[in-house]
Amino acid sequence: MTPVPVLVAGALEALVGEPPTRFHPVAWFGRLVAPLDREWARPLAVGALGALALPLAVAGAAAAAVTLAGAQSALVGAALSGLVLFLSTSLRRLLAAAGSVVADSESDPDAARDGLLALAGRDASALSPGQLRSAAVESAAENLADGLVAPLSAFVLAAAVAALVGRDPLPLAAAAAAWVKAVNTMDSMLGYPDKRVGTPAAVLDDAVMWLPARLSALALALALADPRSLARTREWLDSVPSPNSGWPMGVAAAGLAVRLEKPGVYVLNPEAGLPDATDAHRGLRAVAVAGVLSYALAGLALAAFGEVTLWF
Repeated sequence: MTPVPVLVAGALEALVGEPPTRFHPVAWFGRLVAPLDREWARPLAVGALGALALPLAVAGAAAAAVTLAGAQSALVGAALSGLVLFLSTSLRRLLAAAGSVVADSESDPDAARDGLLALAGRDASALSPGQLRSAAVESAAENLADGLVAPLSAFVLAAAVAALVGRDPLPLAAAAAAWVKAVNTMDSMLGYPDKRVGTPAAVLDDAVMWLPARLSALALALALADPRSLARTREWLDSVPSPNSGWPMGVAAAGLAVRLEKPGVYVLNPEAGLPDATDAHRGLRAVAVAGVLSYALAGLALAAFGEVTLWF
């Protein structure tokens, strides 16, 4: 099995980051989701139908495109599946935005508060510089799972399953990555307690993110050279409402030896102090290193699965 799609996705992430919003398929998908965001007589039924149909439609389109490309050339099919994987991931732009928040947190807190709006869904008006830096690190750690490890792991697992049953792995792999991104996008748009229509998408996203959140925590622990941070994270998970996001955020708090908090919601590593700028920049670098590790491990996994399937 070829690692070319992961190489393509990683190269595009490094060189491009993300395409402009008006050209980004995720933004187009957001326009499909937006009409669901209103009052419905039966919001759970509408939300369940949307959470089932819309991501499946995206996955089907991705699989069809890669299948058609692969029929012309195996290399073109691999490259297109890599493009789908790239469009399903997001890390570099978020790290840049988080870095700007950290840089502005002491010199221009108001600019940092404005910048935080692109990262975290919280009221930043009363946040201190330390809390702004905390939010930037939390967002980067959480997005490592949502924006990168989830679609990467879906791509690799789907490719492995397809190869083991004798199917072309790349269409299913591209479909899986696109499906995960679509589920996560619906959750980010609709998955709030006051939006009942978003409850099915939120529940589905919690299930989909269970493994990626824990894999992200492991990658971050390796990047911080602190494997014991995984054990310490368990102490604080009960304070985090999400069953998943506490893992990468907790590892960041433990590995950096700082307090990360969302005021009134949760506190990670409560006995430590809030991050200073040096701590926060170190955290963002660790997330970047964990992202590189994730790409490398995904490519190695595809190559390894390819060797294994030769024996079947």
